[in-house]
Amino acid sequence: MSLCLSGIRRLPKFWKSNPCLELSPGHSSYLSLRVYCGIRNQQRWFSLKTMCPQDTKSRNLLITKARYLRKDEGSNKQVSSDFPHLFAAGAAKKRSQMNPQSKDHALPPVRNAIQVPTKPLNSEEWDKLKEEFKGKTSFENWISSQMAHCHSSVDVAKSLLAWVAAKNNGIVGYDLLVKYLYLCVFHKQTSEVIDVYEIMKARYKSLESGGYSLLIRGLSHSDRWRESLLLLEDIKKVITPSKKNYNDCIQGALLHQDVNTAWHLYQELLGHDLIPLLETLKAFFDFGKDVKDDHYSNKLLDILLYLRNNQLYPGESFACSIKTWFESVPGKQWKGQFTTIQKSGQCLGCGRTIEPIHLSPEEYEFLKGKIMKDVIDGGDQYKKTTPQELKRFENFVKSSPPFDIVIDGLNVAKMFPKARESKVLLDVVSQLAKQNLRLLVLGRKHMLRQRSRWRKDEMEKVQKQASCFFADDISKDDPFLLYATLHSGNHCKFITKDLMRDHKACLPDAKTQRLFFKWQQGHQLAIMNRFLGSKVTFQHIFSYDTVVQTTGDSWHIPYDEDLVERYSYEVPTKWLCLHRKT
Repeated sequence: MSLCLSGIRRLPKFWKSNPCLELSPGHSSYLSLRVYCGIRNQQRWFSLKTMCPQDTKSRNLLITKARYLRKDEGSNKQVSSDFPHLFAAGAAKKRSQMNPQSKDHALPPVRNAIQVPTKPLNSEEWDKLKEEFKGKTSFENWISSQMAHCHSSVDVAKSLLAWVAAKNNGIVGYDLLVKYLYLCVFHKQTSEVIDVYEIMKARYKSLESGGYSLLIRGLSHSDRWRESLLLLEDIKKVITPSKKNYNDCIQGALLHQDVNTAWHLYQELLGHDLIPLLETLKAFFDFGKDVKDDHYSNKLLDILLYLRNNQLYPGESFACSIKTWFESVPGKQWKGQFTTIQKSGQCLGCGRTIEPIHLSPEEYEFLKGKIMKDVIDGGDQYKKTTPQELKRFENFVKSSPPFDIVIDGLNVAKMFPKARESKVLLDVVSQLAKQNLRLLVLGRKHMLRQRSRWRKDEMEKVQKQASCFFADDISKDDPFLLYATLHSGNHCKFITKDLMRDHKACLPDAKTQRLFFKWQQGHQLAIMNRFLGSKVTFQHIFSYDTVVQTTGDSWHIPYDEDLVERYSYEVPTKWLCLHRKT
C-alpha cells in the first residue's frame, strides 16, 4: 500500500481492522436616499469602470487607486456623486470601512512554539517534537489538524501516519486517517485517495458524513468515479446528501462524459429543495461548449431561468462561461459583452430597456397580505409594543389620507451623530414638505420632551408640516412603518436606514422574501449626502429590476465581480448582455 513507508513495523496490522467499527454520522425604481453629515472630506469613494472582467482586473485596480489618491489630495472637496446605492454590491463594505465601529487594537494570536514540519520526519524526530509539545490535547490530533489547516504535503502527513502506526501496533485511528484523506484530496493525490478508500471500506461498516464527502470528492475525478455514486447512496440511507456531494458527483459524471447521469443528479438535487452550487451550474455550461444538441441547450436555458426565479447571481468566471457557450451555439450568432445599466434602465451594450422594478398590482396585493399576516399580525411586535397601541395606530392610519412618504423619525434623526437630532429631522421634513408631499413621521414620545438634542420648538415645526405618530418609548418602529407604507398604496415610499432583514426573515417562503426585497428596493429611500446648513440630497431611484431576464433574442444577466464583496441584501451592478446579431 502506498501509505506504507519503510520503517513501519507490523505492516499488516496497520491496515488490519480489529473490531469492525460502525460510526454514527457525526427594482419600480428604487428611490435610495443616503445622507452623510459632518466633515466634508470624511466620505470618499471611487467607482470601477466596466471592462472585460477578467483580462483587465489589474489595470482597473491601478486606475482606481490612482483616482482615490487624487481625490485624497484635496481637503475641501465634496463627496463623490458616485457614492454607492444602499442596495448596490459593495456598499455595505464601503460603509463599514468609512465608519469603523471600534479602533481597538487586536491582540496578536497566541501561537504554539511548535512549527508544522515542512518535510517528512523520522520516528526520532517525531518523538522529539512530541516532547516539545505543551498543549493539553493529544499531540497527534493537534499536529494533524495543523497540517490540514496549513495544507501540508502528503509526504509529511504520511510520515506522521507511519510514526503513529509504529507506536500502535500498525493501527491508525479514524480521525487521523480522515485528516490524511483531506490532504490527499486537496493535493489531488488520486492513488492515495483510493488506498485510503480501500482501508476504510475494509475497516468500517459506515462513515460519518465528512468521511463520505471527502471520498466522494476524491473518487469523482478518478477512473473509479462511479463508486462515488455508491457512496452517495450510502449517505441517502441516513441523511440528505449535501449540495457539495451532488456537485462532486455531477462534476465527475461530466468529466467522464456521462451527461444523462449528470442531469439525473441535478434533478435529484432540485427535488431535495437544495440550491445547487454555482460551480455545478457552471460545469454544465462549460461542458455544453462541445455539445451541439438542442435538448441540452434548452436545459441550459432552464438553468438561467432557475437563476432568475431564485434571484441568484453568477460570479465572473461563470458569466464568462455563459458568454462563451452562447457564442459557441452554431447558427444563432449570439454576441456577448460585459456592461452596465443606465439610471433610466437602458443597457449600455444593446440599448434595450431592462425590466422595471415596480410590482404588478397582483404582486403588491399578495405581498401586502403576507406582510400584514406574517410580520404585522403574526410577528413578534407585541414584545415591543402593546395590542392597544398597535390598534390605536391602525385607526390613525385608516382615518388619514394615503401618505406619500413615511419617515422613521428617530432613525433619520440619528443619522448624523454630530448634529442636533431634532434639527436633522426638521431639515428632512421641511425639504420634503416643500414638494407638497403628504408625510407621516413615526417617532417615540421622548422626542417631544425638551432636551439638548431635542428642541421642543423644532419638533413643533415638524408636526406642522407632517402628520406624526409618537409611540411609547419601548415600542419598535418597524411594524408601524411597514403598515403605514403598505396601507397607503404602491406609490408610498419610506425613509429609514434599517434594512428590514429581520422582517424579511419572518416571511414564510423564498418567493415572498424575493417580492419583499424587490418592493423594498423600489420604496426605501436613503439620503445620499448632507452638509450642515445645506440642502438634503437624495439618491436617484433605480428604475429596473436586477434579475436575470430575456426577451427571446436577448439575455441580460447581472453577475458578481470577483473583487467586490456583496452582502445578501445587495445586488450586483455589472451585467452580461447577450443579443443576437442581425
